[in-house]
Amino acid sequence: MIKQDDRVYVFKIITALILLCFYTIKLQAQANFVLKAPDYKFYIDRFNREDDEIYKEHFTNDSAWAFLSQNIPLLDCPDKDIELTYYFRWWAYRKHIKLTADGYVITEFLPQVPWSGKYNTISCALGHQIYEGRWLKNEIYLKDNTLFWLKKGGDLRSYSNWLSDALWANYEVDPDATYIKALLPDLVENYKKWQTGKNYHNQFMGKNADGLFSSIDDRDGMEMSIGGSGERPTINAYMYGDAIAIAKIANLKGDSATEKEFKQKADSLKTLILAKLWDSNDSFFKVLPYGKQNLVAVKEIMGYTPWYFNLPPDDKGYDAAWKYIKSEKGFFAPYGLTSAEQDDPGFKLAYTGHECQWNGPSWPFSTSVTLTALANVLNNYNQTTVTASNYYDQLSIYAKSQRRIDKDGKVIPWIDEVLNPYTGDWISRTILQGLNFPPGLGGRERGKDYNHSTYCDLVISGLIGLRPQSNNKVIINPLIPKNKWDWFCLDNITYHGKTLTILYDKFGNKYKKGQGLMCFVDGKLMARSADIKKMVFFLR
Repeated sequence: MIKQDDRVYVFKIITALILLCFYTIKLQAQANFVLKAPDYKFYIDRFNREDDEIYKEHFTNDSAWAFLSQNIPLLDCPDKDIELTYYFRWWAYRKHIKLTADGYVITEFLPQVPWSGKYNTISCALGHQIYEGRWLKNEIYLKDNTLFWLKKGGDLRSYSNWLSDALWANYEVDPDATYIKALLPDLVENYKKWQTGKNYHNQFMGKNADGLFSSIDDRDGMEMSIGGSGERPTINAYMYGDAIAIAKIANLKGDSATEKEFKQKADSLKTLILAKLWDSNDSFFKVLPYGKQNLVAVKEIMGYTPWYFNLPPDDKGYDAAWKYIKSEKGFFAPYGLTSAEQDDPGFKLAYTGHECQWNGPSWPFSTSVTLTALANVLNNYNQTTVTASNYYDQLSIYAKSQRRIDKDGKVIPWIDEVLNPYTGDWISRTILQGLNFPPGLGGRERGKDYNHSTYCDLVISGLIGLRPQSNNKVIINPLIPKNKWDWFCLDNITYHGKTLTILYDKFGNKYKKGQGLMCFVDGKLMARSADIKKMVFFLR
């Protein structure tokens, strides 16, 4: 019998051979690239040099460049904070790819934490991890990870999440119909187990008699929130998004009965969310607490979650909610969107008590949800409340906030758990460091390189504007304000089995490919516009 250590060793050898073959096959295709991977190696060298590599997984720092140079799209843009953070986040994501006896899994924390499941996995940010990882060239990491969660012992319902929606989002980039159709029975079973629900600390998590779902804020990964537990916009939007995705997968499979069933579930849930969780006086989605008839008073950032799934209708004033991301009384702050509105009496930034509080601090988790939702609003809704400038400004703040000043006074790239929106200090880290990083709370630098949010997907599908589709249509709609950039390029994007290059060159002298916005497919020009604006074409 082969021991587990031997299996891991064999997996490493096979992985190395696969990477070598992949590299050889891609050499010819790379001749068509505008950007050259070696020109961006200095970022990875810097991250490695500045890193205290406390926790090591399958792709260590020594192999980081070999992995990243063969797996990620390349970004070149004038905003070097956005660019640096782009490469940093891919570098950090790579750390969380863990090889196990059950294949690859994606982790949230690097150190072992007591509240994790098998292989130190946690389902809370599973949706984010799939949205981010869908742009990797090698699909084995997400495929193995998905099979782990559905079939090999992942504790999928320990936290709320949007697995089915994320898998459909991955399919829109890598349309492997055979694979996703085979998952349909498991996704249906998971949904129905959420409907049945369970008790957690004497509170019910699942579908209630009124048709809405309830969840504990802690099980949404949002402990110590002001609005608290009950029928929350989070879990209900997730279940809506999952129902829509399951219906689409059923349609792909030709299962009309399941498609109809889950379309009806989605329609019913949408009606209830709009009727019961929308506060028309405040123009915001809010929590309906357990046993209460009225919504809470506080507006919380997770009230934007329904737009992540394009749930609100494109009329009746729902877009008014977006004015709060521009207000310093609402969610706008210099280092990131606050988790609760700043003029609420319960708003606070605490350095005592629980190290992870959702009553004011900025969380990359919710910033990722909100910016994905905002990109949907700017692409799919007719409204005037927000513009591309709002998206760009928030993404820029988010990029710059992913920093820390080290003991020598040097600013280094950093992603952690929870952020002080006024100073940029990582609150949970400061609290845990003051306690000498207790082993029972995850140990030394628990939150370092935390994999609980997206960033690269926000750049690719939002800022640069490649809007994934399930058919052969290519939609590119950059959310870059007019006259903000004279050039940019996103290169080596694997999409529907093709390699895309999206570039803008205002004067034609940066990339020597001509003037304007262009998209190349496998090196061939397929679309061009004189200005930065929406382009649509079809793959051949």
